[in-house]
Amino acid sequence: MNVTVRAATLADMRVVGRLGALLVRLHHEFDPQRFIAATSRTAQGYGSFLGSQLDEPSVVVLVAEGSGTVLGYTYAGVEGTDYMSLRGPAGVLYDIVVDPAERGHGVGRMLLDATLAALAARGAPRVVLSTAERNEPAQRLFARAGFRRTMVEMTRELG
Repeated sequence: MNVTVRAATLADMRVVGRLGALLVRLHHEFDPQRFIAATSRTAQGYGSFLGSQLDEPSVVVLVAEGSGTVLGYTYAGVEGTDYMSLRGPAGVLYDIVVDPAERGHGVGRMLLDATLAALAARGAPRVVLSTAERNEPAQRLFARAGFRRTMVEMTRELG
């Protein structure tokens, strides 16, 4: 299949929302105390939110498309200095999701590479991301793309 990566459009948001809901479900399965659960409204809400970001100049929303079907998406942005994170200006990769039926064919890497290029074009000097501790396939993708571990999030429930 010939896959292209392009800027997302409002017409893509139904599928992007469905993929975003998959991301929410996966993380909730990893750790239901830490991550929110998906609801019947998650896909619509996710798609609506990402659709509202499309015209933001510091935001990147890309989709991978093959045979007229959206196979995955990325959502990223360029942020300034963040004293809470102890980092200077950076691109931040918020989401990268590939439809489970399309994984293992290089779609995620294509999306990641295109997102890194788009963030660099917007002036990002580096890119940071977070990944769930149990999401080993994503961690392998990021390591192969040159990312290194820099932070570890820890969670404790109170009460």
